[in-house]
Amino acid sequence: MSSPMPLMFRTPTLFQRSELVAAESTRHGGVSPAPYDSLNLGKRTDDAPEYVEENRRRFGAAVGFRPEQLAWSYQVHGAEVQWVEAAGGSSGYDALVTRKPGVVLGVSVADCAPVLVYDMRKRAIAAIHAGWRGAVAGIVPKTLQAMAEWMGTRGGDCLAYVGTCIDECSFEVGPEVAAQFDSAFVRFNAAKGRHFVDLRGAIVQQLRACGLPAEQIEVSPYSTVLHSDDYFSHRLSGGRTGRMMAVIGLR
Repeated sequence: MSSPMPLMFRTPTLFQRSELVAAESTRHGGVSPAPYDSLNLGKRTDDAPEYVEENRRRFGAAVGFRPEQLAWSYQVHGAEVQWVEAAGGSSGYDALVTRKPGVVLGVSVADCAPVLVYDMRKRAIAAIHAGWRGAVAGIVPKTLQAMAEWMGTRGGDCLAYVGTCIDECSFEVGPEVAAQFDSAFVRFNAAKGRHFVDLRGAIVQQLRACGLPAEQIEVSPYSTVLHSDDYFSHRLSGGRTGRMMAVIGLR
């Protein structure tokens, strides 16, 4: 009996709603050769641009949108939030927000956490790129605050998905990074003399502090490092690898 085909993407359970397009890609189903094999969606890699464009076309077709509907930014591991009125690329933003139907917001990741947010009352969405620098800089609460200022978003009206990223057991950091996180999300391994950070846990805490109930937050059970057959990991690969994408759009 043949093995089932690997999944090209997964849709968060919370976002399996008729009014949304939402998905998180895996590394399967594309055309890129190693070390970007195969569904590399990242433009800032050394992969051939024509492969990335074909991968984006395939991913969009599978999820249910066209590449020209995608809004994205060259991410800088910062805490700037962009209001999006139309599809297309920009630079310098790590969070995108819109209420525009037909525009699909996307963030690229390969160990950092993608965070997708849907305000059910205001029919607004956000896509956030949250690595450790972004998490420390407050990119998640700043996005929710921007949504509150721009549209009156309230945490209790939102659903959020914290996507596949590096897991706590794999996220080994020095003391200078560990010191920037709440101690509840830092573990010191005396045998190794190193600290380990729970990035997902820290992000969930930030979402809860913004008023989202626990039952309105979904967390990916997968790790970019532990499940590297299915996901790209920048750390595990030594920096030469592809990028996944997490997307959300209003139909």
